[in-house]
Amino acid sequence: MILVTRSRPQLDPASHEVEVVERKGLGHPDSICDALSEAVSRSLCQYYLEQFGHILHHNVDKVLLVGGSSTPHFGGGEIIQAIEIFVAGRATAVWNGNVIPVADLAEEACRSWIRAHLREEVSHHVRITSLVRPGSTDLRALFARGTQRVLANDTSCGAGFAPFSTLEQLVLQVEKALNDTSTKTRYPAIGEDIKVMAVRHADRVTLTIACAMVDRFVHNATDYAEHTFGVRSIAMDAALTLGLSNVTVHVNTADDESSNVRYLTVSGTSAEAGDDGETGRGNRSSGLITPYRVMTMEAAAGKNPVTHVGKLYQLMSSDLSRRIVSEITDIRAAECLLASEIGRPVSDPFLVDVALDTSPDQATRSRIEQLTADVLGRADELTDDLIHGRRSVF
Repeated sequence: MILVTRSRPQLDPASHEVEVVERKGLGHPDSICDALSEAVSRSLCQYYLEQFGHILHHNVDKVLLVGGSSTPHFGGGEIIQAIEIFVAGRATAVWNGNVIPVADLAEEACRSWIRAHLREEVSHHVRITSLVRPGSTDLRALFARGTQRVLANDTSCGAGFAPFSTLEQLVLQVEKALNDTSTKTRYPAIGEDIKVMAVRHADRVTLTIACAMVDRFVHNATDYAEHTFGVRSIAMDAALTLGLSNVTVHVNTADDESSNVRYLTVSGTSAEAGDDGETGRGNRSSGLITPYRVMTMEAAAGKNPVTHVGKLYQLMSSDLSRRIVSEITDIRAAECLLASEIGRPVSDPFLVDVALDTSPDQATRSRIEQLTADVLGRADELTDDLIHGRRSVF
């Protein structure tokens, strides 16, 4: 393993003149695909464990959502063409002569997640097709070889950072507040498809929020205006809580009242008509899209939580960065990149690259080496957290 510890000036994006952060909320088509990929992986893991005592090879990180068609209007419209979801990837379908109902597990995992997190209109107007196929012989054999030391089943890397900047915290808090159950009680028309984009120029922050409104709770233009005002108020409250006062909030900027055009939906998600989705096109494993940060384009959702370093290393790199900042005095910001080769032990990456906001001395380097070993040694705990949904990857 190559371990590099170095300093990098202006590591914290808050020190830059400009900063851009984005989050696609729970009901965004891309987030739906991430969630379904992860739900299918967890379902397979639990089935494999219950039936065979260990997790078998799988990667189901290729969910595609094809939007439907709808006619929303004040007071309630209808979905006239179903949302279609295609679940693709690879999974062990036969083990020691036992046939595994991969397609049934995949469909039920998807439907269960949709029922739990989206409006009933989505559940009633969705078609799910499982296209999961068995993995290649060499990859199945590689997975099976990892009985003593778990071996990476891909040549890939993961990247993470700590801590979140104030703008990053703001974007997370705004989306989570808007999708909180208490918010839905107060403003029932606020749908689950919420996208938050924040741009900071010096100390001035502009938040642009796209929020799908559920038409049956919006009886006229006044109702719509009240709900968009509610979205704006919630965002402003989050900003003030974080000490940000020079903030402008724009909501549903494509609206055109003169043409009677508003962001109305039947189901609370643009997936019903306006947008399609795909696993890996949305939030990174941090829960954010952060172009001013180190990150990879790897889709973490749906990859197996035992051997796929493209998933594990994204979370481990974030864990390592957080621990460096919290446990080593005088380090205020850290970034980490972990890279591996297929067939190499997960606990022994090819490269660990750690960047700090200060020049490390020998004591700091030694401590980072200890923390790296500890984080890599906790792979089993991370796998268990992923199987039971205790860690989010989007």
